[in-house]
Amino acid sequence: MGLKLGDESGVSQDAHKAIGITMVCVATVQVFALLLRPKPDLRFYWNIYHYVVGYTVIILSIVNIFKGLDILQPEKNAYIGIIIGIGAMAAALAAFKWFIVLKRKREGDSSINKYPCNSNGVSGVNGYGARIQQGV
Repeated sequence: MGLKLGDESGVSQDAHKAIGITMVCVATVQVFALLLRPKPDLRFYWNIYHYVVGYTVIILSIVNIFKGLDILQPEKNAYIGIIIGIGAMAAALAAFKWFIVLKRKREGDSSINKYPCNSNGVSGVNGYGARIQQGV
């Protein structure tokens, strides 16, 4: 749809078009990489690939939106504010995630012992909770 609208507009936007096509292709490869996810012994390298490609798509999308805004020439302050807000939230969530990961690593937690009293995070027999049923 973007290619069709770009051709009909009559405005030359070669960089915007090239970044958009690249971004869609790389994002598609990122989604299909889920089918090739390796076993845990090679997961370290796959995770590096996954993060690099994911952040590349995010950066390309931000750059491409600015290219599109340069074509249309609207006011950019609102978009810059939104990007700063989303970036701040992403940084805070990433910092919190690494805080939890490092805390678990320091305490010696393993993924097997994450829920020592429960099976898969549920309690009771056969996965049913131990909650008393209330009469109607």
